[in-house]
Amino acid sequence: MMTEPQYPTDPQDPKEQQYPAGQQYSAGQQYSAGQEYPTGQQYPTDPQYSAGQQYPTGQQYSAAQQYSAAPTYAAPQYGPPKSNAGWAVASIIFFWPIAFAAFNHLHDIYPKWAMGDHQGAQYASERVKKLGQISLLIAVTCWVLFIAFYVIFLVAIVSSVDSYTYN
Repeated sequence: MMTEPQYPTDPQDPKEQQYPAGQQYSAGQQYSAGQEYPTGQQYPTDPQYSAGQQYPTGQQYSAAQQYSAAPTYAAPQYGPPKSNAGWAVASIIFFWPIAFAAFNHLHDIYPKWAMGDHQGAQYASERVKKLGQISLLIAVTCWVLFIAFYVIFLVAIVSSVDSYTYN
């Protein structure tokens, strides 16, 4: 038949241990059973923080500092910035080489917002709009130049026809 091992029911109460009273103990000293805890032990004090230390005197403290009003900030934005997809489509219609960059920035807006890069998402949105406006400006400039050259060409042809005489 097997017997179960016997374990102590109560852990030893450290208060019951006895150590010699009034004796100075150094760190790391081992105590054996039957000794009493040291009483009245003196711990070394740091001379910088001794009891009754006074704060340095003679320091001049300025009067309460006056602060300006708190800075005002823009109202918080509660969603991703505008995608400006219309400007990306305009860049395809007006000047397609810029459309590659516009659509690249367009597709970066929501992922950046979802990752918490709100400033990057705002920049991508503004960049899409700016690229669409640049493509519109390039298209308008090209059309103005085309019309100007066409008018100059027609004026040159009309003026050259008048110089010929028919016999």
